[in-house]
Amino acid sequence: MIYKGNLNSKLPNSEQSIFATMSKIAAEHGAVNLSQGFPDFDISSDLIDRVNHYMKSGNNQYAPMPGVLELRQAISDKIKRSHGVFYDPETEINITSGATQALFTAIEAFVREEDEVIIFDPAYDSYAPTVRLNGGHVKHIQLESPGYTINWDHLAKMISNRTKMIIINTPHNPTGSVLTKKDMEQLQRIIQKSDIIVLSDEVYEHMIFDGLTHYSVCRFPELAQRSLVVGSFGKTFHATGWKIGYIAAPENLMREFRKVHQWVVFAVNTPIQYAIADFLKDEKNYKELSGFFQRKRDLFLDLIKGSRFKPITCSGTYFQCLNYSSITDDDDLEFAKRLTIDHKVASIPLSPFYKNGHDDKILRFCFAKKDETLIQAAKILCTI
Repeated sequence: MIYKGNLNSKLPNSEQSIFATMSKIAAEHGAVNLSQGFPDFDISSDLIDRVNHYMKSGNNQYAPMPGVLELRQAISDKIKRSHGVFYDPETEINITSGATQALFTAIEAFVREEDEVIIFDPAYDSYAPTVRLNGGHVKHIQLESPGYTINWDHLAKMISNRTKMIIINTPHNPTGSVLTKKDMEQLQRIIQKSDIIVLSDEVYEHMIFDGLTHYSVCRFPELAQRSLVVGSFGKTFHATGWKIGYIAAPENLMREFRKVHQWVVFAVNTPIQYAIADFLKDEKNYKELSGFFQRKRDLFLDLIKGSRFKPITCSGTYFQCLNYSSITDDDDLEFAKRLTIDHKVASIPLSPFYKNGHDDKILRFCFAKKDETLIQAAKILCTI
């Protein structure tokens, strides 16, 4: 059965996500999957026990629209401990069905037709389509190699009287770069006399390496008052399939966010919220993540030392980018597919994260895997 009317697609040029594409190819060819960003190891049995406890205790109906208060309070406490900033759990924190829903709802709440939104390429692939769905215009700024840094002078020149929002992401997916204190001060200075809203994607906040600090926008008062900060428990607790995230923002911004949120999902999984609220009370459940994933990163890098792949500095997230230019001149999508099909290791090419398909011959590999998975993949990479 086929609809014969005029569909007039709102996203006529949108294709299947590169994550879905590469994971599908990996499954079809039995490849070691270092493409999509999900762990292949078990989550905490204690956390599962807490979820089970709340399910058996009868907490299986709708949660309050903003989220279970116990979890919002736990998030407020965590932010206070981590950044020295207080968010009111009643009016300034909202639980979401994953970080992507938080990002979608925030854009939908504030971006109108003809508004401009600035994003930095390579960018997580949900940002631009969501802006376009809401009639906005995306202005792309390319991060500068080799460190994937922001040219702040360029940003200042790109801002116009139509600029409604700037989306930042630190630690950065897909490159693993992080924004510094100086970066945040530059952003604060550039937009301080404007009405621009900042949407700060900080889902990898607890995965930052080599003694570096995660500088959340909430640490900078003039940024905090105009920013929405997005976090993810799926990333933090190795449970991406649970789709639980949160957003923190000043009350006037949160009020507008909730107006949209209630019509998108209304409520989020109840027993999991209670369980995570309990789990957050022990700081080691998230504060030890940086060390855990740095060991994974270092193991992977050590294992591929004998390969022809050249590592790009990874300061955060659980993704390692590798330059393959000494191996082939193939474009990154073609090589990623060949690597998956012929050599049985799946990765993600970076070009789909750019508006113009920019190709630096770099692939992204997820190291949130069991050691044996990383060893298996590295052995293959060293033979290429």
